[in-house]
Amino acid sequence: MPRILIVDDDRETCLIIRELLEGPGREFQFAHAPDTALKLARAQPFDLIISDINLNTELTGLDVLRAFKAANPACQVLLISGFGTLETAMEAVRAGAFDYISKPFNISELKLATQRALDQVHTEPTLKPAVSEARPPGLIGSAPGMLAVYNQIARSADSMVPVLIIGESGTGKELVARALHTNSRRSSRPFVAVNCGAIAESLVESELFGHARGAFTGAVADTKGIFEQAQGGTVFLDEIGETSLALQVKLLRVLEQGEVRPVGATRVVRVDNRIIAATNADIERAVADKQFRDDLYYRLSVIVIRIPPLRERRDDIPLLVTDFLKKACTRAGRRVDLAPEALAALVAYDWPGNVRQLENTIERLVLFSRGTVIVPVDLPPELGGTRRDAVSPAFEDLPTLEELERRYLLHMLKAVGGNRTRAAAMMGVDRRTLYRMAERFGVPLAEEE
Repeated sequence: MPRILIVDDDRETCLIIRELLEGPGREFQFAHAPDTALKLARAQPFDLIISDINLNTELTGLDVLRAFKAANPACQVLLISGFGTLETAMEAVRAGAFDYISKPFNISELKLATQRALDQVHTEPTLKPAVSEARPPGLIGSAPGMLAVYNQIARSADSMVPVLIIGESGTGKELVARALHTNSRRSSRPFVAVNCGAIAESLVESELFGHARGAFTGAVADTKGIFEQAQGGTVFLDEIGETSLALQVKLLRVLEQGEVRPVGATRVVRVDNRIIAATNADIERAVADKQFRDDLYYRLSVIVIRIPPLRERRDDIPLLVTDFLKKACTRAGRRVDLAPEALAALVAYDWPGNVRQLENTIERLVLFSRGTVIVPVDLPPELGGTRRDAVSPAFEDLPTLEELERRYLLHMLKAVGGNRTRAAAMMGVDRRTLYRMAERFGVPLAEEE
């Protein structure tokens, strides 16, 4: 009879989880405080613990995890979090968590994870090698989609098999690749990245595999390619979907045989790399359309990590903005804050360029803002910076630059009695410019005598 302990400071959540997971022979018990759960760990055995990570005390779900695994290594623990980070996911996996689920949880996912955990109760635990504590910069967010990414990184970092990262441009595919490398046993070896779509077709083979002296004009010495440079480490092939079918054949050889042949060489070189590839293209469609080799796709996609676009995790935008604003202010040597209305506009925008576009936007706003607070009118036009409905009520009555120019023109014309020549001279422009301004602002010019 499986005995399940649910640990959550919210009683209603405990009841809901029990109702979702009830089944023949399953026995449930609740603990609404971590110290209660720790006492139970010493007092009686459980087959499965389902615990929230954030329990509103100094103790967390990670403490509950460690206590139960220490008391009974065969016990399985599912951790649930609505505010997870990559570090938390890595720490949970290191401590022996069976799975790491985002909150609010998907019911089917929770049921499946529970059944799988109970199936594993009597299976010998697998010893996990130590992993690096370092966290690569830039992976920020606690939306369910990002928690899933952290979970996949934590569980696959130490694997030797290839990984395919799929995500739109600017979502942070290289950051995920670096996280996989940093948290692996290869972390002390090189991480070498190459953008396959940014290298000319005539040079990409030499870049990847190296070349022998005299292989082509300008090849004055033997040169190592990316795979040799990253010997023992990780090779990150960004935009793998941009490679030609001919090059794909040679990449397949690297994956299958662990060797490369430099351009112009008669010898092959043995290489030891973990290969991580990434694409922003619909690679499944490319395979179906015979634009990408299916055998290479299957070898690369042993593990697939899909990064959600920023528009699907808007709750993470304030976290990202805070981080980017702090860094931009440090680089610019100034202090700039963001008005709540401006932040609301950033959250509402769809960000086709994703995290990279958001970071670049914050950088520009800090550099070019005229005051110490970025307000809606400071935003670029695509974010509503020139639309009246995007402006905070506190700033709605302030004139725009165009309105100030119109008022200035009217003031000067009135001051000189409508004399065009004198008005132009006082404004420092020629008469033709004055005529164009008047036409643009709809200001009638009096006939000169």
